[in-house]
Amino acid sequence: MLKKQFDKTKLPSRHVTEGPARAPHRSYYYAMGMTEDEIHQPLVGVATCWNEAAPCNIALNRQAQSVKMGVKSAFGTPREFTTITVTDGIAMGHEGMRSSLASREAIADTVELTMRGHCYDAIVGLAGCDKSLPGMMMAMIRLNTPSVFLYGGSILPGRAPVGAKVPEEYADRDLTVQDMFEAVGHQQNGTMTEAELDILERVACPSAGACGGQFTANTMACVSEAIGLALPQSSGAPAPYQSRDQYAEASGAAVMNLIEKNIRARDICTREAFENAARVVACTGGSTNAGLHLPAMAHEAGIEFYLEDVCEIFRDTPYFVDLKPGGQYVAKDLYEAGGVFVVMKELRKAGLLHEDCMTVTGNSIGEEIDKIELEADGRVIYPIETPISQTGGVVGLKGNLAPEGAIVKIAGMEPQHQIFTGPARVFECEQDAFEAVQKRTYEEGDVFVIRNEGPAGGPGMREMLATTAALSGQGMGKKVALITDGRFSGATRGFCVGHVGPEAYHGGPIALLKDGDVITLNAIEGTIEVALSDEELAERKAAWPGPRETNYASGSLWKYSQLVGEIYKGAVTHPGGAAEKHEYMDL
Repeated sequence: MLKKQFDKTKLPSRHVTEGPARAPHRSYYYAMGMTEDEIHQPLVGVATCWNEAAPCNIALNRQAQSVKMGVKSAFGTPREFTTITVTDGIAMGHEGMRSSLASREAIADTVELTMRGHCYDAIVGLAGCDKSLPGMMMAMIRLNTPSVFLYGGSILPGRAPVGAKVPEEYADRDLTVQDMFEAVGHQQNGTMTEAELDILERVACPSAGACGGQFTANTMACVSEAIGLALPQSSGAPAPYQSRDQYAEASGAAVMNLIEKNIRARDICTREAFENAARVVACTGGSTNAGLHLPAMAHEAGIEFYLEDVCEIFRDTPYFVDLKPGGQYVAKDLYEAGGVFVVMKELRKAGLLHEDCMTVTGNSIGEEIDKIELEADGRVIYPIETPISQTGGVVGLKGNLAPEGAIVKIAGMEPQHQIFTGPARVFECEQDAFEAVQKRTYEEGDVFVIRNEGPAGGPGMREMLATTAALSGQGMGKKVALITDGRFSGATRGFCVGHVGPEAYHGGPIALLKDGDVITLNAIEGTIEVALSDEELAERKAAWPGPRETNYASGSLWKYSQLVGEIYKGAVTHPGGAAEKHEYMDL
């Protein structure tokens, strides 16, 4: 077969492979068994978040080998490397969760440094767990290289054995890790025994792959397709399916086509593409964390696409894909119903999609949708004319308690439960709130306020799934509300408002609340108010003693807390694309 010729005079790898001065560099490549042809072909970084921390990442190594085959088939030279992951399912409910959001920045930074240091010409990035997906895509957009993203795939749903002694609500249905967190609440409440809990924990997560519902990992996987950085339909197949390897090989070949056509990440990730991605989050009832990750990704391109912009799109997008935690189905079911592009086909019917946006195929979103023959099945994906609800599954809130905004998932929540008024029950950290839930030292109608959990004040902006799931397990998920300057897991359900900004550390109104203050949350009108006058809030601000000191006075979390910016801008740690003075690809 004739070797395809690539002009390397404008590719970054010329700095390490071309000319007599690079003989020392080439000697390193020969030391690894590379041939002369391989050295002089484009060098493609194949970045994975593989590790043995959790099932989300365990299949990435296998898929990376198929990506490399795809790169080689199109006359590129793949160079595999790994970066970190912090997996939320393991980090949840303890101090380890402070590392989660900070890991997103570490992933983006380490991928950037690896690419820059070795002058790779393009990247195929594989990620499996919550923060690793936006982290990998942020690196692609920051570098603005030819880039293809590949999700590692979701976990298969679990199921209790036939005849097993488990509570009726857990029998004969699909299970996810969300059910396990809620089962803890049942056990604490006395409605489940430890023996029953033991049965469920052994079957709830039966394979490799990321959490199965429309939690953060699957939400951001859908984003990767909707925004155009992933091959159509590549995010849907569960991790154990061997068909993932075919998507991986195709992704490797696709990035070589992007090099040839000089299509870069920011040619794909335009303002309109971010709007498309937000539509897909809304109509699938996706994770509230998308309200943090989409602004952060846009920031890398120098695009101002903030929480309020995301929420504007959420507000007028119908919710029509019935996925957990608000609905019934899991990622595997969405894949079998046709996947993200069938969802976007419905959005296009309503004129809610920018069709001209470029994808990694080299074709537009509209051209790729034209290839889809399947229609909405009416079970997992409803026709857009008859949605589950007229408003997106995630909505934004604003008011005197959150001048910079906040966010809540309402997918599966009946309209009568979308307005909540009650007295504040203030907790200074998540552990205090979880202890109150365990001991049942709260009242029906309370509004839990968990503060000092923001990006800077936590530090790390922890998720509160342990607390919210325990409330649901106690049957109180609809009888109390919860607000925080921290985050919620994509698996959280109930009236749980996160991302309240400004955070308590910066003296936002959430820092000034006292037990008994009457709070009204209205997801229908999009408001979050405390019954205090401007004068009273000003008096409390004047008397505020300042931010609470944390235990993190050095190390990576201290550094993160010093750098991290506002929640509504994505909690980012550097000036972003708008401040750039050069592009990596053009050095």
